[in-house]
Amino acid sequence: MLQKTYPYYLANEPVAAKTDLEVTDKFSGEVATRVAMADAAAIDKAIGLAVDAMPALRAYPPFKRQAVLEHCVKRFRERYDELALALCIEAGKPINDSKGEVTRLIDTFKVAAEESVRIDGEIINLQISPRANGYHAYVKRVPIGPCSFISPFNFPLNLTAHKVAPAIAAGVPFVLKPASRTPVGALIMGEILAETDLPKGAFSILPAHRDGADLFTTDERFKLLSFTGSPAVGWELKRKAGKKKVILELGGNAAAIVDGDQGGKLDYVVERLAFGAFYQSGQSCIGVQRILAHASVYDALREKLIAKTKSLVMGDPKNEKTFVGPMISESEAKRLAGWMDGAVQAGAQIVAGGKVDGAMFEATLLEGVKRDTDLYRKEAFGPVAILERFNDFEAALAQVNDSDFGLQAGVFTDSLAHAHRAWDALEVGGVVINDVPSFRVDNMPYGGVKDSGLGREGVRYAIEDMTELRLMVMRETW
Repeated sequence: MLQKTYPYYLANEPVAAKTDLEVTDKFSGEVATRVAMADAAAIDKAIGLAVDAMPALRAYPPFKRQAVLEHCVKRFRERYDELALALCIEAGKPINDSKGEVTRLIDTFKVAAEESVRIDGEIINLQISPRANGYHAYVKRVPIGPCSFISPFNFPLNLTAHKVAPAIAAGVPFVLKPASRTPVGALIMGEILAETDLPKGAFSILPAHRDGADLFTTDERFKLLSFTGSPAVGWELKRKAGKKKVILELGGNAAAIVDGDQGGKLDYVVERLAFGAFYQSGQSCIGVQRILAHASVYDALREKLIAKTKSLVMGDPKNEKTFVGPMISESEAKRLAGWMDGAVQAGAQIVAGGKVDGAMFEATLLEGVKRDTDLYRKEAFGPVAILERFNDFEAALAQVNDSDFGLQAGVFTDSLAHAHRAWDALEVGGVVINDVPSFRVDNMPYGGVKDSGLGREGVRYAIEDMTELRLMVMRETW
Protein backbone atom coordinates (compact mmCIF):
# COMPACT_ATOMS: atom_id res chain seq x y z
CA MET A 1 0.00 0.00 0.00
CA LEU A 2 0.96 3.66 -0.23
CA GLN A 3 2.70 5.52 2.56
CA LYS A 4 0.47 7.68 4.76
CA THR A 5 2.12 10.87 3.48
CA TYR A 6 4.80 11.87 0.95
CA PRO A 7 7.14 14.90 1.09
CA TYR A 8 8.02 17.00 -1.88
CA TYR A 9 11.65 17.47 -2.94
CA LEU A 10 13.26 20.91 -2.93
CA ALA A 11 16.87 21.10 -4.11
CA ASN A 12 17.34 17.33 -3.66
CA GLU A 13 15.95 17.31 -0.10
CA PRO A 14 12.61 15.97 1.18
CA VAL A 15 10.36 18.62 2.70
CA ALA A 16 7.37 17.54 4.78
CA ALA A 17 5.35 20.70 4.25
CA LYS A 18 1.61 20.80 4.80
CA THR A 19 0.24 17.62 3.26
CA ASP A 20 -2.81 19.32 1.81
CA LEU A 21 -3.07 17.35 -1.43
CA GLU A 22 -5.32 14.30 -1.14
CA VAL A 23 -4.57 11.54 -3.62
CA THR A 24 -7.51 9.20 -4.12
CA ASP A 25 -7.76 5.57 -5.09
CA LYS A 26 -9.38 6.13 -8.47
CA PHE A 27 -11.42 2.91 -8.23
CA SER A 28 -12.79 3.21 -4.69
CA GLY A 29 -12.77 7.01 -4.53
CA GLU A 30 -11.24 6.87 -1.05
CA VAL A 31 -8.25 8.96 0.00
CA ALA A 32 -5.19 6.74 -0.46
CA THR A 33 -2.47 9.13 0.73
CA ARG A 34 -1.64 12.79 1.23
CA VAL A 35 1.16 14.71 -0.46
CA ALA A 36 3.05 17.87 0.48
CA MET A 37 2.12 20.89 -1.63
CA ALA A 38 4.56 23.58 -2.70
CA ASP A 39 3.59 27.23 -2.51
CA ALA A 40 4.92 30.06 -4.69
CA ALA A 41 7.77 30.75 -2.26
CA ALA A 42 8.99 27.14 -2.46
CA ILE A 43 8.81 27.18 -6.25
CA ASP A 44 10.75 30.44 -6.40
CA LYS A 45 13.40 29.04 -4.07
CA ALA A 46 13.71 25.87 -6.16
CA ILE A 47 14.28 27.93 -9.32
CA GLY A 48 16.96 30.02 -7.64
CA LEU A 49 18.77 26.92 -6.37
CA ALA A 50 18.54 25.36 -9.84
CA VAL A 51 20.31 28.44 -11.23
CA ASP A 52 22.93 28.15 -8.49
CA ALA A 53 23.46 24.47 -9.39
CA MET A 54 24.61 25.19 -12.95
CA PRO A 55 28.36 25.58 -12.22
CA ALA A 56 28.46 22.32 -10.25
CA LEU A 57 26.50 20.51 -12.95
CA ARG A 58 28.84 21.80 -15.67
CA ALA A 59 31.67 20.23 -13.68
CA TYR A 60 29.72 17.01 -13.06
CA PRO A 61 31.17 14.65 -15.69
CA PRO A 62 29.18 12.34 -17.97
CA PHE A 63 30.34 9.17 -16.21
CA LYS A 64 28.82 10.50 -12.97
CA ARG A 65 25.57 11.34 -14.71
CA GLN A 66 25.56 7.81 -16.08
CA ALA A 67 26.11 6.42 -12.57
CA VAL A 68 23.09 8.37 -11.28
CA LEU A 69 20.89 6.98 -14.05
CA GLU A 70 22.17 3.45 -13.49
CA HIS A 71 21.42 3.80 -9.77
CA CYS A 72 17.85 4.75 -10.65
CA VAL A 73 17.50 1.70 -12.90
CA LYS A 74 18.69 -0.53 -10.07
CA ARG A 75 16.34 1.02 -7.52
CA PHE A 76 13.36 0.99 -9.88
CA ARG A 77 13.88 -2.73 -10.35
CA GLU A 78 14.09 -3.25 -6.60
CA ARG A 79 10.90 -1.24 -6.05
CA TYR A 80 9.09 -2.57 -9.12
CA ASP A 81 6.02 -3.94 -7.32
CA GLU A 82 5.71 -0.85 -5.13
CA LEU A 83 5.82 1.46 -8.14
CA ALA A 84 3.28 -0.64 -10.04
CA LEU A 85 0.84 -0.72 -7.12
CA ALA A 86 1.21 3.02 -6.51
CA LEU A 87 0.42 3.66 -10.16
CA CYS A 88 -2.55 1.28 -10.08
CA ILE A 89 -4.00 3.10 -7.06
CA GLU A 90 -3.34 6.74 -7.92
CA ALA A 91 -4.15 6.49 -11.65
CA GLY A 92 -6.69 3.64 -11.64
CA LYS A 93 -4.53 1.93 -14.24
CA PRO A 94 -5.05 -1.86 -14.49
CA ILE A 95 -2.21 -3.65 -12.73
CA ASN A 96 -0.89 -5.29 -15.89
CA ASP A 97 -0.69 -1.88 -17.62
CA SER A 98 0.92 -0.47 -14.47
CA LYS A 99 3.63 -3.12 -14.53
CA GLY A 100 4.19 -2.37 -18.20
CA GLU A 101 4.69 1.30 -17.43
CA VAL A 102 7.26 0.53 -14.73
CA THR A 103 9.10 -1.58 -17.30
CA ARG A 104 9.09 1.39 -19.68
CA LEU A 105 10.29 3.68 -16.88
CA ILE A 106 13.30 1.39 -16.48
CA ASP A 107 13.86 1.28 -20.25
CA THR A 108 13.83 5.09 -20.48
CA PHE A 109 16.43 5.51 -17.74
CA LYS A 110 18.57 2.74 -19.30
CA VAL A 111 18.56 4.53 -22.65
CA ALA A 112 19.41 7.82 -20.92
CA ALA A 113 22.34 6.16 -19.12
CA GLU A 114 23.70 5.04 -22.48
CA GLU A 115 23.17 8.43 -24.13
CA SER A 116 24.73 10.38 -21.25
CA VAL A 117 28.27 9.43 -22.28
CA ARG A 118 27.87 10.03 -26.01
CA ILE A 119 26.70 13.62 -26.24
CA ASP A 120 29.25 14.35 -28.90
CA GLY A 121 30.20 17.35 -31.02
CA GLU A 122 31.78 17.61 -34.44
CA ILE A 123 34.60 19.14 -36.47
CA ILE A 124 33.45 21.55 -39.18
CA ASN A 125 35.51 21.96 -42.33
CA LEU A 126 35.80 25.70 -42.99
CA GLN A 127 37.85 25.34 -46.16
CA ILE A 128 35.09 26.61 -48.42
CA SER A 129 36.96 29.79 -49.31
CA PRO A 130 40.59 31.00 -49.37
CA ARG A 131 39.79 33.46 -46.54
CA ALA A 132 39.23 30.50 -44.17
CA ASN A 133 42.61 28.96 -44.86
CA GLY A 134 44.32 28.10 -41.58
CA TYR A 135 41.09 28.20 -39.55
CA HIS A 136 39.45 25.20 -37.84
CA ALA A 137 36.01 24.94 -36.23
CA TYR A 138 34.62 22.69 -33.52
CA VAL A 139 31.13 22.33 -32.06
CA LYS A 140 30.08 20.85 -28.73
CA ARG A 141 26.78 20.60 -26.88
CA VAL A 142 26.39 22.42 -23.57
CA PRO A 143 23.48 22.35 -21.09
CA ILE A 144 20.80 24.90 -21.91
CA GLY A 145 20.23 25.88 -18.27
CA PRO A 146 17.45 25.31 -15.72
CA CYS A 147 14.41 23.53 -17.13
CA SER A 148 10.75 23.53 -16.12
CA PHE A 149 8.80 20.29 -16.49
CA ILE A 150 5.04 19.76 -16.19
CA SER A 151 3.92 16.13 -16.49
CA PRO A 152 0.46 14.57 -17.03
CA PHE A 153 -1.73 12.16 -15.07
CA ASN A 154 -2.09 9.39 -17.62
CA PHE A 155 1.52 8.10 -17.69
CA PRO A 156 2.80 9.63 -14.44
CA LEU A 157 5.91 7.44 -14.36
CA ASN A 158 7.13 7.12 -17.92
CA LEU A 159 6.14 10.52 -19.27
CA THR A 160 7.85 12.04 -16.25
CA ALA A 161 10.86 9.85 -17.00
CA HIS A 162 10.97 11.27 -20.54
CA LYS A 163 11.72 14.65 -19.02
CA VAL A 164 13.79 13.73 -15.96
CA ALA A 165 16.13 11.10 -17.46
CA PRO A 166 17.29 13.24 -20.43
CA ALA A 167 17.78 16.20 -18.07
CA ILE A 168 20.13 14.18 -15.88
CA ALA A 169 21.95 12.87 -18.96
CA ALA A 170 22.30 16.40 -20.37
CA GLY A 171 23.44 17.92 -17.08
CA VAL A 172 20.60 20.42 -16.69
CA PRO A 173 18.88 21.22 -13.37
CA PHE A 174 15.12 20.94 -13.38
CA VAL A 175 12.02 21.77 -11.38
CA LEU A 176 9.16 19.35 -11.99
CA LYS A 177 5.46 19.81 -11.34
CA PRO A 178 3.80 16.37 -11.43
CA ALA A 179 0.07 16.05 -12.10
CA SER A 180 -1.90 16.77 -8.93
CA ARG A 181 -4.07 13.69 -9.44
CA THR A 182 -1.08 11.35 -9.75
CA PRO A 183 2.01 12.76 -7.98
CA VAL A 184 3.14 9.69 -6.03
CA GLY A 185 5.26 8.02 -8.72
CA ALA A 186 7.23 11.22 -9.34
CA LEU A 187 7.86 11.62 -5.61
CA ILE A 188 9.16 8.05 -5.34
CA MET A 189 11.45 8.96 -8.24
CA GLY A 190 12.59 11.97 -6.22
CA GLU A 191 13.28 9.76 -3.21
CA ILE A 192 15.55 7.59 -5.36
CA LEU A 193 17.32 10.58 -6.94
CA ALA A 194 17.94 11.94 -3.44
CA GLU A 195 20.06 8.84 -2.74
CA THR A 196 22.63 10.01 -5.33
CA ASP A 197 25.36 12.67 -5.22
CA LEU A 198 23.73 15.00 -7.74
CA PRO A 199 24.77 18.59 -6.91
CA LYS A 200 22.42 20.48 -4.60
CA GLY A 201 19.68 22.13 -6.63
CA ALA A 202 19.97 19.67 -9.52
CA PHE A 203 16.33 18.68 -9.07
CA SER A 204 13.15 19.72 -7.31
CA ILE A 205 9.83 17.86 -7.54
CA LEU A 206 7.00 20.08 -6.38
CA PRO A 207 3.31 19.20 -6.53
CA ALA A 208 1.37 22.45 -6.79
CA HIS A 209 -2.09 23.65 -7.74
CA ARG A 210 -2.27 24.90 -11.31
CA ASP A 211 -3.40 28.37 -10.25
CA GLY A 212 -0.37 28.72 -7.99
CA ALA A 213 2.22 27.40 -10.39
CA ASP A 214 2.63 30.25 -12.89
CA LEU A 215 6.36 30.43 -12.15
CA PHE A 216 6.83 27.09 -13.92
CA THR A 217 5.82 28.92 -17.11
CA THR A 218 6.62 32.59 -16.71
CA ASP A 219 9.89 32.70 -14.77
CA GLU A 220 12.65 33.86 -17.10
CA ARG A 221 15.31 31.98 -15.16
CA PHE A 222 14.03 28.83 -16.87
CA LYS A 223 15.55 28.32 -20.31
CA LEU A 224 13.16 25.55 -21.39
CA LEU A 225 9.57 24.52 -20.60
CA SER A 226 8.52 20.95 -21.40
CA PHE A 227 4.80 20.35 -20.99
CA THR A 228 2.73 17.22 -21.60
CA GLY A 229 -1.03 17.60 -21.32
CA SER A 230 -4.11 19.03 -22.99
CA PRO A 231 -3.87 21.27 -26.07
CA ALA A 232 -5.87 24.10 -24.50
CA VAL A 233 -3.50 24.32 -21.55
CA GLY A 234 -0.34 23.71 -23.58
CA TRP A 235 -0.87 26.47 -26.13
CA GLU A 236 -1.80 28.92 -23.37
CA LEU A 237 1.42 28.06 -21.54
CA LYS A 238 3.39 28.67 -24.73
CA ARG A 239 1.76 32.09 -25.05
CA LYS A 240 2.86 32.98 -21.51
CA ALA A 241 6.33 31.38 -21.64
CA GLY A 242 8.26 34.37 -22.91
CA LYS A 243 11.71 33.85 -24.46
CA LYS A 244 12.32 30.29 -23.25
CA LYS A 245 12.26 27.28 -25.56
CA VAL A 246 8.95 25.40 -25.34
CA ILE A 247 8.35 21.69 -25.98
CA LEU A 248 4.70 20.59 -26.12
CA GLU A 249 3.43 17.02 -26.24
CA LEU A 250 -0.32 17.47 -26.50
CA GLY A 251 -3.40 15.56 -27.57
CA GLY A 252 -4.63 13.60 -30.54
CA ASN A 253 -7.55 11.70 -32.00
CA ALA A 254 -5.43 9.03 -33.64
CA ALA A 255 -6.66 6.98 -36.57
CA ALA A 256 -5.91 3.46 -37.75
CA ILE A 257 -6.47 2.43 -41.37
CA VAL A 258 -7.20 -1.23 -42.16
CA ASP A 259 -6.42 -1.81 -45.84
CA GLY A 260 -8.36 -4.21 -48.04
CA ASP A 261 -5.55 -6.81 -48.11
CA GLN A 262 -5.93 -7.71 -44.41
CA GLY A 263 -8.72 -10.28 -44.74
CA GLY A 264 -6.59 -13.21 -43.57
CA LYS A 265 -5.11 -11.29 -40.66
CA LEU A 266 -8.19 -9.81 -39.06
CA ASP A 267 -7.76 -11.65 -35.77
CA TYR A 268 -4.39 -9.96 -35.27
CA VAL A 269 -5.74 -6.60 -36.43
CA VAL A 270 -8.71 -6.82 -34.05
CA GLU A 271 -6.50 -7.71 -31.08
CA ARG A 272 -4.29 -4.70 -31.75
CA LEU A 273 -7.20 -2.32 -32.40
CA ALA A 274 -8.93 -3.34 -29.17
CA PHE A 275 -5.70 -2.86 -27.26
CA GLY A 276 -4.99 0.50 -28.88
CA ALA A 277 -8.49 1.82 -28.30
CA PHE A 278 -9.20 0.61 -24.79
CA TYR A 279 -5.97 0.00 -22.87
CA GLN A 280 -5.80 2.07 -19.68
CA SER A 281 -9.39 3.13 -20.31
CA GLY A 282 -8.45 4.91 -23.54
CA GLN A 283 -6.58 7.63 -21.65
CA SER A 284 -3.71 7.89 -24.08
CA CYS A 285 -3.07 10.67 -26.57
CA ILE A 286 -2.16 8.03 -29.18
CA GLY A 287 -5.08 5.74 -28.32
CA VAL A 288 -7.06 4.53 -31.32
CA GLN A 289 -10.07 6.83 -31.66
CA ARG A 290 -10.92 6.46 -35.36
CA ILE A 291 -10.86 3.13 -37.23
CA LEU A 292 -11.13 3.29 -41.01
CA ALA A 293 -11.67 -0.15 -42.60
CA HIS A 294 -11.78 -0.93 -46.31
CA ALA A 295 -15.22 -1.94 -47.53
CA SER A 296 -13.94 -5.41 -48.50
CA VAL A 297 -13.07 -6.25 -44.87
CA TYR A 298 -15.43 -3.92 -43.02
CA ASP A 299 -18.23 -6.34 -42.17
CA ALA A 300 -15.92 -9.12 -40.95
CA LEU A 301 -13.81 -6.66 -38.98
CA ARG A 302 -16.90 -5.08 -37.45
CA GLU A 303 -18.24 -8.41 -36.24
CA LYS A 304 -14.95 -9.49 -34.70
CA LEU A 305 -14.26 -6.09 -33.13
CA ILE A 306 -17.70 -5.90 -31.54
CA ALA A 307 -17.20 -9.36 -30.01
CA LYS A 308 -13.73 -8.44 -28.75
CA THR A 309 -14.92 -5.14 -27.28
CA LYS A 310 -17.77 -6.85 -25.41
CA SER A 311 -15.35 -9.45 -23.99
CA LEU A 312 -13.06 -6.95 -22.26
CA VAL A 313 -13.25 -7.18 -18.47
CA MET A 314 -14.06 -3.94 -16.66
CA GLY A 315 -13.55 -3.58 -12.92
CA ASP A 316 -11.06 -3.23 -10.10
CA PRO A 317 -7.67 -2.31 -11.61
CA LYS A 318 -5.90 -4.36 -8.93
CA ASN A 319 -7.42 -7.53 -10.42
CA GLU A 320 -5.07 -9.00 -13.04
CA LYS A 321 -8.07 -9.98 -15.22
CA THR A 322 -9.21 -6.36 -15.51
CA PHE A 323 -8.54 -4.69 -18.83
CA VAL A 324 -10.66 -1.52 -18.42
CA GLY A 325 -10.39 0.33 -15.11
CA PRO A 326 -11.85 3.68 -14.08
CA MET A 327 -11.26 6.90 -15.91
CA ILE A 328 -9.26 9.43 -13.92
CA SER A 329 -12.42 11.07 -12.54
CA GLU A 330 -16.20 10.94 -12.69
CA SER A 331 -16.24 14.39 -14.29
CA GLU A 332 -14.12 13.12 -17.19
CA ALA A 333 -16.47 10.17 -17.66
CA LYS A 334 -19.46 12.54 -17.71
CA ARG A 335 -17.72 14.76 -20.25
CA LEU A 336 -17.12 11.83 -22.60
CA ALA A 337 -20.64 10.45 -22.03
CA GLY A 338 -21.99 13.81 -23.13
CA TRP A 339 -19.98 13.66 -26.34
CA MET A 340 -21.19 10.10 -26.95
CA ASP A 341 -24.83 11.10 -26.38
CA GLY A 342 -24.38 14.03 -28.75
CA ALA A 343 -23.05 11.73 -31.45
CA VAL A 344 -25.99 9.34 -31.00
CA GLN A 345 -28.47 12.21 -31.20
CA ALA A 346 -26.80 13.20 -34.49
CA GLY A 347 -27.37 9.69 -35.91
CA ALA A 348 -24.55 7.47 -34.61
CA GLN A 349 -25.17 3.95 -33.33
CA ILE A 350 -23.53 2.32 -30.32
CA VAL A 351 -22.65 -1.22 -31.39
CA ALA A 352 -20.80 -2.28 -28.23
CA GLY A 353 -20.63 -0.91 -24.70
CA GLY A 354 -21.95 2.52 -23.86
CA LYS A 355 -22.68 2.09 -20.15
CA VAL A 356 -21.29 4.61 -17.67
CA ASP A 357 -21.28 4.30 -13.87
CA GLY A 358 -19.39 7.00 -12.01
CA ALA A 359 -15.81 6.96 -13.32
CA MET A 360 -16.32 3.51 -14.88
CA PHE A 361 -16.89 3.79 -18.64
CA GLU A 362 -17.47 0.60 -20.62
CA ALA A 363 -15.31 -0.09 -23.66
CA THR A 364 -17.50 1.41 -26.38
CA LEU A 365 -17.60 1.14 -30.16
CA LEU A 366 -19.76 3.35 -32.39
CA GLU A 367 -20.39 3.64 -36.10
CA GLY A 368 -22.11 6.28 -38.18
CA VAL A 369 -20.53 9.11 -36.17
CA LYS A 370 -20.89 12.42 -38.01
CA ARG A 371 -17.60 14.16 -38.68
CA ASP A 372 -18.73 17.47 -37.20
CA THR A 373 -19.47 16.05 -33.73
CA ASP A 374 -17.25 16.55 -30.67
CA LEU A 375 -16.68 12.80 -30.46
CA TYR A 376 -15.15 12.82 -33.93
CA ARG A 377 -13.35 16.16 -33.96
CA LYS A 378 -11.93 16.34 -30.43
CA GLU A 379 -9.75 14.07 -28.32
CA ALA A 380 -11.99 11.51 -26.60
CA PHE A 381 -9.34 10.50 -24.06
CA GLY A 382 -11.47 7.61 -22.89
CA PRO A 383 -12.50 4.07 -23.92
CA VAL A 384 -14.47 5.02 -27.04
CA ALA A 385 -13.63 4.24 -30.67
CA ILE A 386 -15.37 5.08 -33.95
CA LEU A 387 -15.65 2.59 -36.80
CA GLU A 388 -16.17 3.69 -40.42
CA ARG A 389 -15.63 2.25 -43.90
CA PHE A 390 -13.75 3.51 -46.95
CA ASN A 391 -13.38 2.43 -50.57
CA ASP A 392 -10.35 4.38 -51.75
CA PHE A 393 -6.99 4.44 -49.94
CA GLU A 394 -6.21 8.02 -50.96
CA ALA A 395 -9.59 9.13 -49.62
CA ALA A 396 -8.82 7.34 -46.33
CA LEU A 397 -5.52 9.22 -46.00
CA ALA A 398 -7.33 12.51 -46.61
CA GLN A 399 -9.91 11.55 -43.99
CA VAL A 400 -7.18 10.87 -41.40
CA ASN A 401 -5.67 14.28 -42.20
CA ASP A 402 -9.06 15.94 -41.71
CA SER A 403 -8.21 16.65 -38.09
CA ASP A 404 -6.78 19.44 -36.00
CA PHE A 405 -4.40 16.87 -34.51
CA GLY A 406 -1.40 15.01 -35.89
CA LEU A 407 0.40 12.82 -33.37
CA GLN A 408 0.62 9.25 -34.75
CA ALA A 409 -1.38 7.06 -37.12
CA GLY A 410 -1.49 3.32 -37.78
CA VAL A 411 -1.85 1.60 -41.15
CA PHE A 412 -2.45 -2.13 -41.56
CA THR A 413 -1.41 -3.05 -45.10
CA ASP A 414 0.64 -5.58 -47.06
CA SER A 415 1.29 -3.02 -49.79
CA LEU A 416 4.73 -1.44 -49.63
CA ALA A 417 3.44 1.28 -51.94
CA HIS A 418 0.59 2.07 -49.56
CA ALA A 419 2.95 2.06 -46.58
CA HIS A 420 5.25 4.60 -48.23
CA ARG A 421 2.32 6.64 -49.50
CA ALA A 422 0.95 6.86 -45.95
CA TRP A 423 4.37 7.91 -44.65
CA ASP A 424 4.50 10.64 -47.31
CA ALA A 425 0.93 11.88 -47.02
CA LEU A 426 -0.19 11.60 -43.41
CA GLU A 427 0.23 14.84 -41.46
CA VAL A 428 1.44 13.26 -38.23
CA GLY A 429 4.62 12.92 -36.21
CA GLY A 430 4.81 9.17 -36.75
CA VAL A 431 3.28 6.47 -38.97
CA VAL A 432 3.15 2.91 -37.60
CA ILE A 433 2.77 0.22 -40.26
CA ASN A 434 0.92 -2.98 -39.31
CA ASP A 435 0.27 -1.90 -35.76
CA VAL A 436 -1.75 0.70 -33.90
CA PRO A 437 -0.70 4.34 -33.42
CA SER A 438 -0.44 3.54 -29.70
CA PHE A 439 2.86 1.73 -30.34
CA ARG A 440 5.84 3.53 -28.83
CA VAL A 441 9.38 2.51 -27.94
CA ASP A 442 11.15 4.93 -25.64
CA ASN A 443 14.20 5.72 -27.79
CA MET A 444 12.25 6.73 -30.88
CA PRO A 445 11.41 10.36 -31.74
CA TYR A 446 7.90 11.01 -30.48
CA GLY A 447 5.74 14.07 -30.91
CA GLY A 448 3.19 15.68 -33.15
CA VAL A 449 2.26 18.43 -35.57
CA LYS A 450 -0.70 20.81 -35.79
CA ASP A 451 -2.52 20.97 -32.43
CA SER A 452 -0.63 17.91 -31.18
CA GLY A 453 2.38 19.95 -30.19
CA LEU A 454 5.94 21.09 -30.85
CA GLY A 455 9.22 19.21 -30.65
CA ARG A 456 10.05 15.57 -30.05
CA GLU A 457 10.53 13.37 -27.03
CA GLY A 458 12.62 10.22 -27.01
CA VAL A 459 15.77 10.41 -24.94
CA ARG A 460 18.33 11.48 -27.54
CA TYR A 461 15.95 14.02 -29.07
CA ALA A 462 15.08 15.47 -25.67
CA ILE A 463 18.79 15.80 -24.87
CA GLU A 464 19.22 17.82 -28.07
CA ASP A 465 16.48 20.20 -26.87
CA MET A 466 18.08 20.48 -23.42
CA THR A 467 21.48 21.40 -24.85
CA GLU A 468 22.77 24.13 -27.13
CA LEU A 469 25.47 24.11 -29.77
CA ARG A 470 28.58 26.07 -28.88
CA LEU A 471 31.08 26.85 -31.65
CA MET A 472 34.80 27.40 -31.30
CA VAL A 473 36.83 28.72 -34.26
CA MET A 474 40.62 28.45 -34.01
CA ARG A 475 43.16 30.17 -36.24
CA GLU A 476 46.13 27.85 -36.75
CA THR A 477 48.83 30.53 -36.89
CA TRP A 478 48.74 34.19 -35.96
